[in-house]
Parts: sequence; C-alpha cells; structure tokens
Amino acid sequence: MDDNQSNYNQDMASLRELVSEIENEELDIDFLMEKVKEASMLIKRCKAKLYVVDEEVKKVLLELEE
Repeated sequence: MDDNQSNYNQDMASLRELVSEIENEELDIDFLMEKVKEASMLIKRCKAKLYVVDEEVKKVLLELEE
C-alpha cells in the first residue's frame, strides 16, 4: 500500500472517530469547535486525495482508449 492510500485510510479512520465523538458525547462547546475544525481539515484532505486519484484514473482510462 502506498503512502497516499495509507494516509487516506488513516485520515478516514480519524474522521470516523471524530464524528463518533461529536455524535455520541456531550462535549464542551470549545472542545466541540476544535473537533469540528479538525474534522473539516480531514474532509478537505480526503477530498483532495480523491480528486487526485480520480484524475489519475481518468488519465489511465484515456491511455487505454488510444
């Protein structure tokens, strides 16, 4: 498994954990804000990685059509 996939999987695991904490615990408002900001950052990183992979897949598929 390459570093990008490993990092993506780690980010997704962290995001799932954060969502679980946000949904299942009564958090102090300041602590909640920190968790939401962290989740937002993880979502942005995961979206960026997915975009890169999507572009790479499209490139490979185009090459196969040639």
